[in-house]
Amino acid sequence: MKYASLLSALTMALLLSACGGADEDIALVKGENPKLVDPERGLLPSMTIADPVGWGDKKPTVPEGYTVSAIATDLQVPRQTLVLPNGDIIVAEGMGGNAPKLRPKDVIAGYIKSKGTTSVKSGDRLTLLRDADGDGVYELQKVFADNLNAPYGLAFHDGNLYVANQDALVRFEYQEGQTEASGEPVKVTDLPREINHHWTKALTVSPDGQYLYVGIGSNSNITERGMEAEVDRAVIWQVDAETGAHKPYATGVRNPTALTIRPGTDQLWAVVNERDELGPNLVPDYLTSIREDGFYGWPYSYWGQHVDDRVRPQKPDLVATAIKPDYALGPHVAALGVDFSSSVMGERFAEGVFVGEHGSWNRAQPSGYQVVFVPFRNGKPSGEPVDFMTDFRTAEGTHGRPVGVTVDPRGALIVADDLANIVWRVAPTQ
Repeated sequence: MKYASLLSALTMALLLSACGGADEDIALVKGENPKLVDPERGLLPSMTIADPVGWGDKKPTVPEGYTVSAIATDLQVPRQTLVLPNGDIIVAEGMGGNAPKLRPKDVIAGYIKSKGTTSVKSGDRLTLLRDADGDGVYELQKVFADNLNAPYGLAFHDGNLYVANQDALVRFEYQEGQTEASGEPVKVTDLPREINHHWTKALTVSPDGQYLYVGIGSNSNITERGMEAEVDRAVIWQVDAETGAHKPYATGVRNPTALTIRPGTDQLWAVVNERDELGPNLVPDYLTSIREDGFYGWPYSYWGQHVDDRVRPQKPDLVATAIKPDYALGPHVAALGVDFSSSVMGERFAEGVFVGEHGSWNRAQPSGYQVVFVPFRNGKPSGEPVDFMTDFRTAEGTHGRPVGVTVDPRGALIVADDLANIVWRVAPTQ
């Protein structure tokens, strides 16, 4: 009873705190050289409930010259998508994690965040979508495989469909045109699964198919569970696709939620969710190339060598090696999807990446809740991000939340919406 009263009182204080306070210009915390403000510490961070309202007869807003349509509905928490060589789409559906709450404010934050998630049960499955005649209407929606464990990351190479569950990396043998798995998945390797504060396991495959790259998030915001809980966490693994042997490819990457390879190269890229409780404008989530054996700061520093003085003991020698990310996406936008574009998306959006921003919970003025396009020049991000798919959140409430983004070589962007349980398709009208 006392705990319930405390929770109620703290929740009210939290909601009141979210109603006031000046908000820094969020545009300054984006791009190649973001302006980092001073940390802000307090009892509770500002939070804003997502307030789901559904889409009704509305759709997301896309640029002039593009159309958007829902190609799959009534899914069970769609997270990431993959376009197979024949044009079929695989959708990973599920929600995982079961980390215990450490502090009263963790309970409150969990409550706030839960109000912005779907009430639909986790699918723990893969669904296949097929548009046989290429007209943009997907006439087949069929379960490809079920009884998985919170599948998230997807990759394909040479007849192998790889799936990163929250506890293991597995593969299915695949023959072009099949609409359901022909057998049980084969385990490639176990993945860290204890606690699973960050449960999503991002995935991509090297162009030659030799290696798989798996993103494994931290087990806390900033080591509240102790460093023993962070073994094999906040890392990107390189996994031998044949044997399952693995090694840390990059470390200090707090929560790498989506991975991709830049076309025509072997260069790995990631979007990463950074730490909380340093204020509404710290720390920016980011897009970055990933260097082999590179260290990206967590938990000791952020945005390169900005020291986080909450961590003890400090490690200045390690911080001195921390790599500054390539591009700030903005604070707390919760980037969960990334894919490189091509000419099929039109001249304006031909060179760069699309990023799915799931949206903040710990800002009085919400950030994210959109798909943005980050332009590239000479192989690097260059210039301001362009709002590509917006109005997931309006004055009416939150209609949807974008997660995975995938460029379809036939000429469309595929976007998973895990709040409305929809997969969207955005295509040039010509």
